[in-house]
Amino acid sequence: MLRFDYKKSSAFFTAGCRSCSHFSVLRVAMRMVAAGCVGLGMAQAAPATTIRAVGVENVYANVIGQIGGKYVTVSAIESNPNTDPHSFEASPAVAREIAAAQIVVRNGVGYDSWAKKILAADPNPQRKVIVVQDLFHLPQRTQNPHLWYKPETMPVVAQAVAQGLTALDPVHAAYFAAHLRQFDASLKPWYQAIARFRAQFGGTPVAVTEPVADYMLQAAGCDIKTPWNLQAAIMNGTDPSPQDVSTQNNLFKRHQVKVFVYNQQVTNSLTSAFLSNARAAKIPVVGAYETMPMGYSYQSWMLTEVHMLRNAVERGTSTTVLK
Repeated sequence: MLRFDYKKSSAFFTAGCRSCSHFSVLRVAMRMVAAGCVGLGMAQAAPATTIRAVGVENVYANVIGQIGGKYVTVSAIESNPNTDPHSFEASPAVAREIAAAQIVVRNGVGYDSWAKKILAADPNPQRKVIVVQDLFHLPQRTQNPHLWYKPETMPVVAQAVAQGLTALDPVHAAYFAAHLRQFDASLKPWYQAIARFRAQFGGTPVAVTEPVADYMLQAAGCDIKTPWNLQAAIMNGTDPSPQDVSTQNNLFKRHQVKVFVYNQQVTNSLTSAFLSNARAAKIPVVGAYETMPMGYSYQSWMLTEVHMLRNAVERGTSTTVLK
């Protein structure tokens, strides 16, 4: 029987991080925030001033915090895993927070266009703006905007963050570079878990509500049976065709899939019906999130999602809510 060992860490923070062993990824000692910060294994006094940073999505704020450690003050805009991020509306306070930031990371590909407008309305040549879409030269028409689920994404984002922080604070370039190396190393347990799943369960047929975790499922070798048009309709809040709905329901009724990956954040009567049909057919359900749940780091979140997928395939265990 597999045993999974990981430790949760904060979703976003203003503190340094240090690498943890194997599956215990980047444990954040929040009790040290008031007394000092941890950087590269040694307690050090907090600097008098820090770089003001914003991750539009909290997963990017988490990565900024891991790279910048005690030299950044990080905030996240979209950080509530219980709301639909597609319906987010920025307040004047959010606009001021973004405008005041010295470095901003946002997703792009239409996922956070409101942030692009705020930045354009208050240009600052000294501000470092990292758009993940641009790092990978993705077209605006990219179908799946959930780039953080793609294993290739975060090493590139982390490197861009380290470069941006170094440009703003060159004195601490070695510190940022060391944290970048730690970050890259800490992704290995996730990559290994994906590779093991692919080797053992490659080709596993799965159904989904929308393409939130599709990149990771594809990396793990899963065969996504849900029609793309149905996924896109649910993601964009439009009505899917009756034919696609029927196809999805038949996947459950005829036991043509082994797992149902259900977006916990974007639900409606249709997705709830799919969930009921999957449960009635005794098909295990895996809950996926668009927004990183509180209490996790990027690494522990992604690793947990793979563990949930494995548990579903190997044991028939449903895990719908991350705690």
